[in-house]
Amino acid sequence: MGSSSDQALSKFLSFALRHRPDAVGLVLDTGGWAEVDDVLRAARDRGYDVDRERLARLVRESDKQRFATDGDRIRANQGHSIDVDLGLAPLDPPGALYHGTARRVLNAILSGGLRRQSRHHVHLSADAATARAVGARHGHPVVLVVDAGRMATDGHVFFRSANGVWLTDHVPPQYLTTAERR
Repeated sequence: MGSSSDQALSKFLSFALRHRPDAVGLVLDTGGWAEVDDVLRAARDRGYDVDRERLARLVRESDKQRFATDGDRIRANQGHSIDVDLGLAPLDPPGALYHGTARRVLNAILSGGLRRQSRHHVHLSADAATARAVGARHGHPVVLVVDAGRMATDGHVFFRSANGVWLTDHVPPQYLTTAERR
């Protein structure tokens, strides 16, 4: 993404648009959208030097594409811990998807599966490299391979967010294996 101040602003946006809009005086509609002017006001009230141009650049240039804009509205693409309807249609996944996590939680995941925890969905990556980078944020990374094709055949539903993250409600342990580091 750009500067560390962009990173701080992105973290603020994640907090405000994914988890606690009420804490910064925002109201999201049922689809998770907020008015850009309201978001700018909330950010400025908390000391961020931001205008429409900077916000648009941050959304456009973010390597993770966490946010989307639609006219005068902005929302997070996924990762919400609050109730929103992103309007995603079910989609057939590729045969394999990947999940990066920390080695310290591997045994718990292999026995209980991947759970959404406080979020709406389990987040999965289309490639092992992305999953490894995600896992590295939480400690020594390990990549899990999800047999998404078999899950879909068995009736599990998948979605893909606007930024390419695959989403599902739960990945039972029988669909998980560990990837060998290459």
